[in-house]
Amino acid sequence: MVVGVEELAKHPDEELIRALYAEHATPLFGFVLRLLDGDRQSAEDIVQKTLLEAWRHPEALTEAREDVRPWLWTVARRLVIDSGRSRQVRPAEVPEQLLAAVPMDDDLDRALEAWQVADALASLTPDHRAVLVETYFRGESVAEAAAVLRVPPGTVKSRAYYAMRELHLLLVERGVTS
Repeated sequence: MVVGVEELAKHPDEELIRALYAEHATPLFGFVLRLLDGDRQSAEDIVQKTLLEAWRHPEALTEAREDVRPWLWTVARRLVIDSGRSRQVRPAEVPEQLLAAVPMDDDLDRALEAWQVADALASLTPDHRAVLVETYFRGESVAEAAAVLRVPPGTVKSRAYYAMRELHLLLVERGVTS
């Protein structure tokens, strides 16, 4: 249950809670900060939850108690333990640096298409694949590809034509192109 500011203002112990905060919030924050190894944001949350527990349990704040600090420290320590346990149950959060390395939508689409093209290339015969790799991916001219592959230039042209035709059919079958 989340308690709104309006509800807190209506509570008869509002002044008591304000005094409790003024007297104990800073030392409580220091205590919790040490428990959380310097995690300021989590420490602030725990202090706020601890004081909310004090507001929910006014019997812990009666005048019969000489000092409420041990009660507050115990509540805070238990909240730290509970938050640690809940973090162990949840999947680990991904750091910002790793999220930046994940391809965005356009990059993801390009990566998927590249994977599908590579898969289609792998389906070609070794001779057809070799010609496409030399002419299209390495940017070799027909004469240069012929020298690397040790075949006549006419064979390179012929293999490139039939390899592209087959590659197009494979990509259409995979839904990459129409």
